[in-house]
Amino acid sequence: MCLAVPGQLLSVDDGDALTRQGRVSFAGVVKVASLAYVPEARPGDYVLVHAGFAITVLDETEARRTLAYLADFVPEELP
Repeated sequence: MCLAVPGQLLSVDDGDALTRQGRVSFAGVVKVASLAYVPEARPGDYVLVHAGFAITVLDETEARRTLAYLADFVPEELP
């Protein structure tokens, strides 16, 4: 099973269309993702990230709904 996770785009490293990257926050954990597939993405947008690639831009409502759904699967305390 594959999983894509929504995150908020914090900043964009403007390069050419194929090397464009951005810093994405996933509940406070910040990772760099390729933005090659979402040239329209801007800081503040929510993007769906799979395997290091932002694959689509989500509206904030849908992103928060998905994050709340995923939070139901995280145990309160990790062993």
